[in-house]
Amino acid sequence: MDDVFANSYPLKAGRAHEVTGHGSTAFAAIACGIGSKSGSRTNHARPALWLTQGWRSDQLNPVGLSVFCDPHRMLLARVADQKTMLACAEEALRSGAVSTVVVEVGQALSFTAGRRLQLAAEMGGATGLLLIGEDMGNNAAESRWHCAPLFRQAVPGLASSDSTLQRWQIIKNKSGTIGYWDIIWDAETRRVIVVSEAGERPHYAATASDDAVCPHVAAE
Repeated sequence: MDDVFANSYPLKAGRAHEVTGHGSTAFAAIACGIGSKSGSRTNHARPALWLTQGWRSDQLNPVGLSVFCDPHRMLLARVADQKTMLACAEEALRSGAVSTVVVEVGQALSFTAGRRLQLAAEMGGATGLLLIGEDMGNNAAESRWHCAPLFRQAVPGLASSDSTLQRWQIIKNKSGTIGYWDIIWDAETRRVIVVSEAGERPHYAATASDDAVCPHVAAE
């Protein structure tokens, strides 16, 4: 199961992915943090872009995501409608100027729209991540994740006492198999920790400073 996670996360660059569920915002913020620390094809770190529609009442505050990523490396743009948002996302992905583009989707995308985002991400070497509602998945997506918090007792042995236990489930994967993992974002060490099935020994997965998933070595 750990091998499946390592092959699926961090999200593959040059592809557009989807995430749904109550934990999707945290999932996207962690992806932004990892992506902005990673080098581009020119070996320069790039910021992340987060696109949302202006009519939403629950507007994002980047400072509130500082536990997951550096808000100084995030660009927040509010647009008039989904058509404009998709055009901005496509242009940003293609440009190569950003590492990650997060798109808060309000309506289901057509296959053509999803395919255009895939081609743009491939051209720019960036990672696209669409925050979608239930049953709004697009067949062009490279992967689709469902993320939700788990309200359980904290896992012992963690550096931070305020880490949140979540379940990350990959429900579509064009490049591999599907699966689910109970994970913790440890804010102090800035890493995703995959918790073993027994819940006794956490396994390190990825940090915001890693360019790729580090080995799953049990914490001592």
